[in-house]
Amino acid sequence: MASCPLPPTKKNPLDTQAINNFCEYLRIPSVHPNINYDECVRFLQKQAKTLDLPIKVHNVVPKKPIVVLTWVGTEPNLPSIFLNSHMDVVPVYEDKWTHKPFSAHIDEHNNIYARGTQDMKSVGIQYLEAIRRLKQRGVALKRTIHVSFVPDEETGGIDGMKKFVHTTEFKEMNVGVALDESAASSTDAFKVYYAERCLWQFHIHCPGNPGHGSLLLENTAGERVAYILKKIYEFRNEQVQMLKDNPDWITADVTTINLTKIRGGVQTNVIPPEFVLSFDCRIPPKGIDFEKWEKTINQWCKEAGKGVWVEFEHKESPIPPTKLDNSNIYWVAFKKATDKMGLTLKIEICGGATDACYVRDVGIPAIGFSPMNNTPILLHSHDKYLNVDTFLKGIEIYCEILTSMGNKTK
Repeated sequence: MASCPLPPTKKNPLDTQAINNFCEYLRIPSVHPNINYDECVRFLQKQAKTLDLPIKVHNVVPKKPIVVLTWVGTEPNLPSIFLNSHMDVVPVYEDKWTHKPFSAHIDEHNNIYARGTQDMKSVGIQYLEAIRRLKQRGVALKRTIHVSFVPDEETGGIDGMKKFVHTTEFKEMNVGVALDESAASSTDAFKVYYAERCLWQFHIHCPGNPGHGSLLLENTAGERVAYILKKIYEFRNEQVQMLKDNPDWITADVTTINLTKIRGGVQTNVIPPEFVLSFDCRIPPKGIDFEKWEKTINQWCKEAGKGVWVEFEHKESPIPPTKLDNSNIYWVAFKKATDKMGLTLKIEICGGATDACYVRDVGIPAIGFSPMNNTPILLHSHDKYLNVDTFLKGIEIYCEILTSMGNKTK
């Protein structure tokens, strides 16, 4: 497989190796749907060999491997540091890309273009390259470091992290804290996630009297739809106003709800017997009573008319946020490292979802962090890229963080 052309200013052999490894990983099309993870596993096995690290492949679900490389600490009985990233990436519309989405093309500005550059193959490679540098510098950490590469995060992590945290293999790793992804930041500040909103996805069934489209029937499905939508959008507008009233807040600080699908009807002149409305709702871990919110939705259904009911497709329970204060020794160590480097942190609730939620759900603190500042926030968009300098700087950032966290004992 061809190497990435190294920018002329990058003469450090470790930089060359890091960029080449990043590009090689990016060129593996681990893209949904129906991913074959075999090439990712082979790539990681090769990395483990060059790093002289033991590697295990856990098959909690067939064809959904969870790969873990381990750097054993000098005091292995201490709780370990768990560095997580995911191997999968979202689908691409290749005709919308300037450069092929799995080419890892480096342009004249030293931007590396590929699906997965930001989310989150960069972080997985930065973990490994940070360990490579620390080992070459003769650094020994007290705590064991586990570096995990998991499947299917982009489809909810159901066959990946969600199941893995309940296995004997995970429990035997004695994890004290996890690091996972955050997102790119367009400013000098680096985003740090300590919690996530809970996902509720539900369908409201609105039955009614069917008949000919020329009639003025009472209690039609459409009338019940109108009532539900009125209530939903009144609530939504309240959340929008809260954001306007609190300029320091971000979207993740409020509850979002959006109508995503409407089903029902057969033809224009027939009043259908039912419409079904589908909603995506994200709830922050603070500021809302979950039980009261569910009762409110059910009350709206009752008020809308006879037979209107809600069917939940996905309903997460609130997960306690990770404490970012002096009671969390791992956060103290993380912050000490970032302060030493003069990094500005922006503490946020994750607006979407990451695998960190499953780690927090079993009582383990998790910090979301991706060292990508002054970088356009591209998320799942076309022409996704990461600058070479940003990528390499992130490796050194992780060197400091791992040294601080890996040697923190009290």
